[in-house]
Amino acid sequence: MVLSRNAQRQQRERRHRPRAAGPHYKWVVLSNTTLGMLMATINSSILLIALPDIFRGVGINPLAPGNTSLLLWLIMGYMVVTAVLVVTFGKLGDMFGRIRMYNAGFAVFTVFSVLLSVTWLQGTAGVLWLIVMRILQGVGGAMLMANSNAIITDVFGVHERGLALGLNQVAGIAGSFLGLVIGGLLGPIDWRLVFLVSVPVGVAGTVWAYLSLHDTGVRAPAKPDWPGNVTFAVGLVAVLVGITYGIQPYGGHTMGWTNPWVLAALVGGVAVLLLFCVVESRVPEPMFHLALFRIRAFTAGNLASLLSGIGRGGLMFILIIWLQGIWLPRHGYDFASTPLWAGIYMLPLTLGFLVAGPLSGWLSDRHGTRLLATGGMVVAALSFGWLLLLPVDFEFWTFALALLLNGLGMGLFAAPNRAGIMNSLPPDRRGVGAGMSTTFQNSAMVLSIGIFFSLMLTGLAATLPHTLMTGLTAHGVSPADAGRVAALPPVAVLFASLLGYNPVQTLLGPQVLAGLPPSDAAYLTGRGFFPTLISGPFADGLAVAFGFAILACLVAAVASALRGGKYAYDDGKSAGAK
Repeated sequence: MVLSRNAQRQQRERRHRPRAAGPHYKWVVLSNTTLGMLMATINSSILLIALPDIFRGVGINPLAPGNTSLLLWLIMGYMVVTAVLVVTFGKLGDMFGRIRMYNAGFAVFTVFSVLLSVTWLQGTAGVLWLIVMRILQGVGGAMLMANSNAIITDVFGVHERGLALGLNQVAGIAGSFLGLVIGGLLGPIDWRLVFLVSVPVGVAGTVWAYLSLHDTGVRAPAKPDWPGNVTFAVGLVAVLVGITYGIQPYGGHTMGWTNPWVLAALVGGVAVLLLFCVVESRVPEPMFHLALFRIRAFTAGNLASLLSGIGRGGLMFILIIWLQGIWLPRHGYDFASTPLWAGIYMLPLTLGFLVAGPLSGWLSDRHGTRLLATGGMVVAALSFGWLLLLPVDFEFWTFALALLLNGLGMGLFAAPNRAGIMNSLPPDRRGVGAGMSTTFQNSAMVLSIGIFFSLMLTGLAATLPHTLMTGLTAHGVSPADAGRVAALPPVAVLFASLLGYNPVQTLLGPQVLAGLPPSDAAYLTGRGFFPTLISGPFADGLAVAFGFAILACLVAAVASALRGGKYAYDDGKSAGAK
């Protein structure tokens, strides 16, 4: 019996002992995980530009009453599920092997990419199919995001992780902007290509990962924390759903923050998350290790990541609306072509990430993370200030330089910050720690949509109705029809711009336009009327939103500065603060 028990113990030790890796293995890991992160984050934004083609493909008007929630869930469902599940999959990676979870993520993502493209349904049923498949695709994305950083940290030494994590992190952030261009290019050809484009990459990545990757990290066998998983999922989903419906109109209100269901979701979600914290402090093997927040570098890095993510995510939506609804039409672009060109004109932002990210990661390996991450957030705040000072009808070169500066600042911050977070984690907590960090980053995207849309809508609601009423009646629209359009919630105007529709043509409808003199109808639906009409109210909302972004970046800079000196937990031993 004693021999049998010893044999079983030795077998368990062999099973959980890290496998040795060759000298080139770490570059194989970096290449594959960067491909996985790029694919997952491209798909978080690829729909934004392709949405008009997708809705035309399934035969539904997303601006019709009752369809706004379908539009929002198609945009945000993927973000919500990745925010909720990354901690769970990070913990499961610590328990059962990070490579196993990562490989499964590639396969799951690929399967649901195929299913997204093969729907035969039309109308509301077709959109619901896409929403469900997007949510399930997000399960695969969460598996990839939760484990890629931990796998990289396992194979790279403490003095190389900054560059490696920087390349991975910048690929992830740049992917969210590259998705805009890819969606804009593929959507007009065939909306199904927006989903199918991931399939060859997913198949190749799945096979490559299965054949080439093996676990080198330390496993932490444990029983699943079901109370923690359930309370965390319920609480976070409730909060994120509350935010999703909070930016939709309710009754006679511009937004839904007074909706009893929204308030119940937000208050109830926070209460369940507080219960989750109590549960996690008492279970023997928690999924969310609250003790990790005792590590100053981990806590400060995640706070800074949350705030920078809020600023970055809100910027994406504001720039799309700014370009598609105002600037591009005023500069000769048809409304139908604005989604693609919006993605192209935002490329200076991506260029800044690609330049600054790897460089800052390499520098952080040699000089620590605090100065670079803090400086990056200061630069990002300055870039938001620059954008705030621009007129709505700007000169493109000044806009491009402001975007480049923002990309440089965010890239300067992202790689050192992620390296600082991952370096601070014990080897057997890297999966759950990476998942916790990704939860903050992905939740920031949903939070930013709620915050920035609310700020923009507050600014628009004050002046837009009167501006619309005056402008439409001045060009032959009856007071009744003009009043109907002016009474629409500002979110309908923003969504029309976001989707690249002709706003006045969409909001007035063909019957009203047919009753106008041809010259008035042509002017109202032309490229000059709506952008000029909305510029003033939009500028008011823009000032409030960019002011908030500046504040978020400055607080993130303070958090980065307070992370402490150079700190690394390597090979099971703390290197301490230097």
